[in-house]
Amino acid sequence: MANITKKVSWSSRGDDSGLTGEGTPLLNGTEIPKPSRQLSGSGSVFRIGRFSTVDLEDDITSEEDPIRGRPKEIPHNEKLLSLKYESLDYDNIENQLFLEEERRMSHMGFRCLEISRWVICGLIGILTGLIACFIDIMVEKLAGCKYQVIKENIEKFTEVGGLSISLILWAVLNCAFVLVGGIMVAFFEPIAAGSGIPQIKCYLNGVKIPRVVRLKTLLVKVLGVICSVAGGLAVGKEGPMIHSGAVVAAGVSQGRSTSLKRDFKMFEYFRRDTEKRDFVSAGAAAGVSAAFGAPVGGVLFSLEEGASFWNQMLTWRIFFASMISTFTLNFFLSIYHGKPGDLSNPGLINFGRFESDSVAYYYYELPLFMCMGALGGLLGALFNALNYWLTIFRIRYVHRPCLQVMEALLVAAVTATVSFTMIYFSNDCQPLGPEHNEEYPLQLFCADGEYNSMATAFFNTPERSVRSLFHNQPGSYNPLTLGLFTLTYFFLACWTYGLAVSAGVFIPSLLIGAAWGRLCGILLASFTPTNPIWADPGKYALIGAAAQLGGIVRMTLSLTVIMVEATGNVTYGLPIMLVLMIAKIVGDYFEEGLYDIHIKLQSVPFLHWEAPATSHWLTAREVMSSPVTCFNRIEKVGTIVDVLSNTSTNHNGFPVVVQVLDSDEPAKLCGLILRSQLIVLLKHKVFVELARSRLSQRKLQLKDFRDAYPRFPPIQSIHVSQDERECMMDLTEFMNPTPYTVPQDTSLPRVFKLFRALGLRHLVVVDDENRVIGLVTRKDLARYHLGKHGLEELQLAQT
Repeated sequence: MANITKKVSWSSRGDDSGLTGEGTPLLNGTEIPKPSRQLSGSGSVFRIGRFSTVDLEDDITSEEDPIRGRPKEIPHNEKLLSLKYESLDYDNIENQLFLEEERRMSHMGFRCLEISRWVICGLIGILTGLIACFIDIMVEKLAGCKYQVIKENIEKFTEVGGLSISLILWAVLNCAFVLVGGIMVAFFEPIAAGSGIPQIKCYLNGVKIPRVVRLKTLLVKVLGVICSVAGGLAVGKEGPMIHSGAVVAAGVSQGRSTSLKRDFKMFEYFRRDTEKRDFVSAGAAAGVSAAFGAPVGGVLFSLEEGASFWNQMLTWRIFFASMISTFTLNFFLSIYHGKPGDLSNPGLINFGRFESDSVAYYYYELPLFMCMGALGGLLGALFNALNYWLTIFRIRYVHRPCLQVMEALLVAAVTATVSFTMIYFSNDCQPLGPEHNEEYPLQLFCADGEYNSMATAFFNTPERSVRSLFHNQPGSYNPLTLGLFTLTYFFLACWTYGLAVSAGVFIPSLLIGAAWGRLCGILLASFTPTNPIWADPGKYALIGAAAQLGGIVRMTLSLTVIMVEATGNVTYGLPIMLVLMIAKIVGDYFEEGLYDIHIKLQSVPFLHWEAPATSHWLTAREVMSSPVTCFNRIEKVGTIVDVLSNTSTNHNGFPVVVQVLDSDEPAKLCGLILRSQLIVLLKHKVFVELARSRLSQRKLQLKDFRDAYPRFPPIQSIHVSQDERECMMDLTEFMNPTPYTVPQDTSLPRVFKLFRALGLRHLVVVDDENRVIGLVTRKDLARYHLGKHGLEELQLAQT
């Protein structure tokens, strides 16, 4: 990928440790300046600046800083990691407070907590299913009214002339819906743009994405996706359901709403990253289940994205949430459709049943399916490459909210114009028989009793178009219609993904693949006119849809199960699995997956499953950040305040060391404490002198830390007087006395495995005498996972 020139500055935004290795190369192969070391009275404090991306609107000049002699603006690309992303504290902080609380809890108390977890997962499933039901009904109502009005208008002006009025009406209605959705996203909650799957992937990976699980984000996401789909964009409503389920889970599991400032005094025990991340996994799985009617696929989706921390009971709870979600959606949709108890709508997208003998496949078709998988990988790589360059263009030139809304309106108008033009010039007329169930059949210039088959694909919601391509009778489409539709919809979907609207890419990908897959089936059947039944177009539409979707998103295990569950026929498990694997292999050779591209463009420190294959020559010594800011076990308050207030080193984790009395030996590691813990201690003024003078002072409890979670106050809001700065703070009771450590000669793959499998935020590097010599954070590891040729570039940079 080409470099992206951005503006960067010395930033005060937080990092996991705020530490950068001396001489450690950044992702673009450059080296950072060596840090300067400052000593304070009771502990060593190290100052170090970090590179960070900033908004393009920031007015930054490239003048030299006359004092530091460093440029304020430097060339930047997507391989530099942004400092606005922090890691989740998935590892429990087993300090004295935590251990005392756990030891006081009875067996019945732990049973009640486990029951509470099941209740929360049930609530997550119910609420996610209700949200999916609301989205489905609103889209059906709004899109139905829109298409009915346009259909009547087209039929009216077909006879008397003036179809341009119908085109204008179509474009205006599309733009009206998209305008509402675009304004909500661009001006009120930009994080709600897109499907939200890349952000949830990052959250499950252990990265804290700002505002990703807020109530406001959920409202904008739900209303935005309704407007996007009703506005006729080449998008789907299934992807955003995953994000919606995750937000529901994050809110329900905490028993309060920080946005509404309401605390219901429920589930207080779960107010920490460890529990919250588990529930978000359940919410994401419930979203997949509600979208596709695939509860097992939802569990595997969460497993694929962040399963290193899973256990058996957690898996069962996530599966329970998924089942409740799809059942809730099914139940309420059956009531809405006037068929209570008819549970035949398990998800927002219903592929229909592939049960007839005509769609059975034969062993000699497997090579054909594999070729289609390769074609899907190629087309997916092309789609991702084009979208990558479009995203770069948007980063550089379309970064203001008003411009983002204008681009969304332009795409909506172009989509309506292209759709109308394709329908207008199409002469593919098919008889409208009893077996055809088109929702809005357009006659246009066809004879009586016929309809325009191009309108079946364009003049409909994407979900209905996919279903018609799967199940319409052979002969419902001619090859020219399918070819033109594939070409135009491919570029429309590519342009649409990345707009400032809530939208998913699953359904557009399925629709593109179903179109060219059905085309392949028609062409194959034409080679054997004596027995055309073996190449059923619906069967090849399904394989093409799987190939295209796999080529774009590069998901294998979960996507296989989702497709099998959505079709209701396990017979297709083998060909779908082969197609998805080949599509991923072929696509990965040319370009990364779509979600991975957008994660990288956002400079997120995302950790893959494994360390780079040729990284055994690296050790913890080369990867770690050093020198390290450490605190003494009994530290001066002024020193702590100064370190936390230093905007150039915004550290988030600090090793705690102890000095042997009457000894000149260097201090040794005795624990680890976080910035958030220190802020709570300063807020409650947990000082040694005050504890001695006020014997009745209430002892700090874990509840005080949970009440401040997750929005801990900034250090600037904590008032510490000059006299209090001279006090001492004892960290013994609050630090984690057993942090994970590794020797400095530990290989990078082993460090990576420990970090990824245990969900760590900090990994302390010590020498043979247990003295701190460095600290490994997520960004330190992400910096060395550079993709295809990253390690070769890194080796050249170091030599």
